Amino acid sequence: MTDRRGTLWAAILGSGIVFLDSSVLTVALPRIARDLPAHVVGTLEGESYVYNGYLLGESAFLILAGWLTDVHGRRRIFTLGLAAFGVSSLLSGFASSLEWLIVLRVLQGISGALIVPGSLALVTASFSGEEQGRAFGVWSGASAGVAVLGPMLGGLLVDALSWRAVFLINVPLVLVALWLTRRYVGEGRVAAPSGSLDLPGTVLTALALAGLSVGAISGQQRGWSNPSAFVALSIGAIATALLPWWMLRAPDPLVPPALFRSRNFTVTNLSTLVIYAALAVTFYYLTLFLQGTLGYSAAAAGVATMPGVLLLALFSSRLGGLSARYGARWLLTLGPMLMAVGVLWLSRIPSTSPAWDLSAAAQTFTPPSGYVTSVLPGLLVFGLGATLMVAPLTATVMRSVPVERAGVASAVNTAISDVGPQLAVAVLFVAMTQNFYGALARDAPCVDVTSAAVRHAVAPLNVPGPGVSEEVQRAARDASTGAFRLAMVVAAVLLFAGALINGAGLRIPSGAPLLRVASPDPLWRRCRHIAQEIRRES
Repeated sequence: MTDRRGTLWAAILGSGIVFLDSSVLTVALPRIARDLPAHVVGTLEGESYVYNGYLLGESAFLILAGWLTDVHGRRRIFTLGLAAFGVSSLLSGFASSLEWLIVLRVLQGISGALIVPGSLALVTASFSGEEQGRAFGVWSGASAGVAVLGPMLGGLLVDALSWRAVFLINVPLVLVALWLTRRYVGEGRVAAPSGSLDLPGTVLTALALAGLSVGAISGQQRGWSNPSAFVALSIGAIATALLPWWMLRAPDPLVPPALFRSRNFTVTNLSTLVIYAALAVTFYYLTLFLQGTLGYSAAAAGVATMPGVLLLALFSSRLGGLSARYGARWLLTLGPMLMAVGVLWLSRIPSTSPAWDLSAAAQTFTPPSGYVTSVLPGLLVFGLGATLMVAPLTATVMRSVPVERAGVASAVNTAISDVGPQLAVAVLFVAMTQNFYGALARDAPCVDVTSAAVRHAVAPLNVPGPGVSEEVQRAARDASTGAFRLAMVVAAVLLFAGALINGAGLRIPSGAPLLRVASPDPLWRRCRHIAQEIRRES
């Protein structure tokens, strides 16, 4: 194996581990919450923290990680990220409580932030010209395979072994990636560091996101009776207010304010914030609802959500030519609108929809009729909308800034795509919990929904604990369906808002250079490799 080929496979394996961990987690969350003891957090609260913890670590450190990669060397930072991801995955697999797993998920997010920029930098530095395009194509295809097969693989691991296998499977993959990196990857660094380390900006970003999301979730879980929630919210609000002040005064800010002088850059990042918030809400709560309320097995839930991801992975880059024919603005308006229609279809899933047990012991692998009529059509329409939207969105972001700022612009857009989900999940936790326990109190008046014991035994979108009467179980199922419907309606509103922002805000002049997305990220978040196309005059 040549050094360049070994470098390519090290990059693919490194980023693939991060993608795999992200794609399988939501499938494992219900089993994690059921098996791990929680001493401080509630069930849905803990699931939210486990999900948000990774995004918090990644979004807070992603831009900083790109700077470290350039200054201290691609190989060194990539290796550090792999080692840290392996250790945090090993510890996560042996976590003894939900609280410890939350902490380890934050560390995993920080580790992932060190891996992904380095993996792309390694490919960029090792290949050029047509070979670079082919390398990105191989990278994209492998990533697409991980994204498509990840949820099903995660579900099979959870059902056949344990949720712990979802984390432990990372360890041997990390070891192989470390060997490839040590054997084939050469070091590279810039001749002179451009800019300095913006540690205050990184800290303020982390405090803002953590304070707002943790404060909202913790306060609602405890009925706003604990002052710690207000302390967290205050810290988050102060950090949020200080961020723009710091960015305007820092010599080398984490997020350069000059980028936002571009109208299209500002508009696309604003739409990214709301659209990717809706993406996260849709798949996070859909996976919980299918398993915790309707009774799908983990493997069935993983397979059930694959159609939309499959559409994006197969056709996103191939439909990039539509931007040239019809204009990116119209695709960025139509795509989110179709996604919103698909989400509204999902909101119609009834509480009586049958379960799907996809396992070796199942009598049939055929999905139930409820999936075919209530879930699949919504996911297909949603996937079609995302396929139209993702490539033009990233191409528009990259075209809205000078070439020399493309790296930081991509990192900013990626970080914003992580910020939206954290805030949306936190806000919806408040609304859904209020909706759930209000409906439960109405349908099961004998239950004291303010009791901590009741809230631990009966949580939204989760299977009620042992000893809960059939009457309360039925009421909880209906209440969870209502809470899920609320989440889907909010997601649809966010998607319509994203379509409106793009349609009314973008200004793309005719005759602008065409950009083609050669390698879409199949995890609904961003596209990785942009190539300029030469306009042929007829």
